This record gives sequence, C-alpha cells and structure tokens, in this order.
Amino acid sequence: MFGIDDPGIWLAYLLAFACLVFSVIYGIVNWNKDDEKENSQRNQ
Repeated sequence: MFGIDDPGIWLAYLLAFACLVFSVIYGIVNWNKDDEKENSQRNQ
C-alpha cells in the first residue's frame, strides 16, 4: 500500500497518528481547566 512494504514504517505512521489524535482530544478536554479553578477561587 502506497509503496511502503516495511511494517516498521507503518507502525511509525500509526503511532504518530495516534499521538496526534490523543493530543487533540487531551487539549479539547483540558482547554479551560485552569480557568475554572481560578474562577471558583475568586468567587469564594
């Protein structure tokens, strides 16, 4: 497929894509997490 026969190359691409997906999801989940803690401390 795509002229790449070595499974090690496919594994590297797969892991890079998995890291990309994980980092995007992690960023979305934790986008304003510190802001929420800061605002709750101000309101007390």
